[in-house]
Amino acid sequence: MEEIYRQYAQTVYRYLLSMTRDGDLAEELTQETFYQAIRSSERFDGSCSVSTWLCAIAKNVLRTYRRKHPDAEDVDEQTLTVQSAETEAVSEAGRLELLKQLHALREPYREVLYLRVFGSLSFREIGEVQGKSENWARVTFYRGKELLRKEGNDDG
Repeated sequence: MEEIYRQYAQTVYRYLLSMTRDGDLAEELTQETFYQAIRSSERFDGSCSVSTWLCAIAKNVLRTYRRKHPDAEDVDEQTLTVQSAETEAVSEAGRLELLKQLHALREPYREVLYLRVFGSLSFREIGEVQGKSENWARVTFYRGKELLRKEGNDDG
């Protein structure tokens, strides 16, 4: 499990960061994810990749956290500016604007775009995490991008 942690901790962390936009919370939930993975390791049957299995556990850990802390979903301006490896390429103002636009999207577009852009998950992994097909993830990502593009053009 130590090797799995070394190999996948960043993937799980990035996934949770994309969902929470809070570095400290993402770290805490990453630790809980691996704890739950150890507890349920005998149920891993190899039908999906380890990263997909861990992200599915992380999603459940996050759901549990949000049920216990319903007020924790409020995101403030400081939280939105959390640095991550995926967002460093985008300018500070552009990144904040992108996060605001993504946050305004309805589901499932918002989650799929977060998973792809900030979680760096493949379409196959996104489909598995969502319980859908890889093609569904591709189409949903494309439609979400189109919604963002349309919103951006409406402002100009």
